[in-house]
Amino acid sequence: MTSSPTEIGRRPELGGRFAPVPDEIDAVDLPVEGTLPPELTGRYLRNGPNRLPGEEPGHLFTAHGMLHGVRLREGRAEWYRNRWVRTRALEGHPFLSEAGVDLTAVPANTHVIEHAGRLLALVENGLPYEVDRALGTVGPCDFGGRLTTAMTAHPKTDPDTGDLHFFGYSPFPPHLTYHRLSADGTELTSREVAVAGPTMMHDFAVTAEHVVWLDLPMTFQWERMATGMPFGWDEAYGARLGVMRQDDPACAVTWFDVDPCYVFHVGGASTDAEGRVVVDGARYAPADVGVMWGGPVPGDPAAAAAATGAARMHRWVLDPRDGSVCETTLEDRGVEFPTLDESRVGRASRWRYAIADRGARGERAGAVVKVDADGTLTSHELGPDVTAGEAVFVPSSPSGTVSDRAEDDGWLLTITTTRDGRASRLLVLDATDVAGAPVAAVTLPRGVPAGFHGSWLPDPRA
Repeated sequence: MTSSPTEIGRRPELGGRFAPVPDEIDAVDLPVEGTLPPELTGRYLRNGPNRLPGEEPGHLFTAHGMLHGVRLREGRAEWYRNRWVRTRALEGHPFLSEAGVDLTAVPANTHVIEHAGRLLALVENGLPYEVDRALGTVGPCDFGGRLTTAMTAHPKTDPDTGDLHFFGYSPFPPHLTYHRLSADGTELTSREVAVAGPTMMHDFAVTAEHVVWLDLPMTFQWERMATGMPFGWDEAYGARLGVMRQDDPACAVTWFDVDPCYVFHVGGASTDAEGRVVVDGARYAPADVGVMWGGPVPGDPAAAAAATGAARMHRWVLDPRDGSVCETTLEDRGVEFPTLDESRVGRASRWRYAIADRGARGERAGAVVKVDADGTLTSHELGPDVTAGEAVFVPSSPSGTVSDRAEDDGWLLTITTTRDGRASRLLVLDATDVAGAPVAAVTLPRGVPAGFHGSWLPDPRA
């Protein structure tokens, strides 16, 4: 039995805080409350969906990408600007045609990262689009013709090698392809990974030694094409996590069956001293998938009645020695968009950061939260009328090594938006004291629609 993906992106999500802005603007000398740390000198960029004026609403996930940027320098907020990512999809080219799939006719609306000197706007069903530091679109990027599949919006940079790990999934065989791009962007290695079918794999994980795959029961279904989001829950598909060694490109994947669920976003992963792979992520139970994605999902009636549609921080411990899996829910408050200190990608880490949209009792309550490895949660409450976007961690001393500072010694940057969509701020929180008052808040010249993911791009060091 499957569920129809009609709810997410179609209810109030196309109004209020999700309402698109109609134009591109520039503003300078932005008002600042508090004091911006002078170390925050660079650009905060965030990507998200924003349809063109006059377009049919369609599905939130398929709207054109728009970048929002704030330039900070030496305690000042110099400018804000927003720009559409000018893809072939924005120009009206179809993604699917008799000629096949056009990997450049995509919305590029999900993430923006920097690798090897290039800024890339990402979406998981096509090629990345390169943009410049003023947010102008350069064009599609296939790394010199070497990338021939779609690219996930959630690549992982190894903090030691600088290599970029990513993948592409497809409704057509091969359904999953792994890629590794060198730190200088010149060498790309790829391999097919066998999965059970056309799964919607939004994210994955890496450790220093492994790649971890999420082969979960949200699958591509042709009959869903008319909904604008052709994926639905497939009870018969099963759920498993796969562990693949990085040092042997031809090695087999070790698969671990897990309780049925869906995961949009991984919070972090590492290999522990006993060789077990530990993965944290925002996990949707089957009943919550039904509420979140739209339509019923079979399961325990009591669980279905209690479902809120929210994900919860969850941990899987996978033991390759005996094939065992241990699953633990770390915190019961619904959260999404988990992040961590990027210098600890694939390594043991204590802290995760995330956002919440509901309180512990289910009431409307926006918050930025900090989750300890033991599941203890601390929150910066925004109240019922303000919501937060993904919180990006910026270390206090980017030029130093991880050992030079405490793991949470830095700031969290997030764009907050009122639920009516009328006003937004760039909020700066002290990551060591998330519950405390903001370090600074930059008033933005317009309401910024709730979006997806972003990055902090520090100015190059002299």
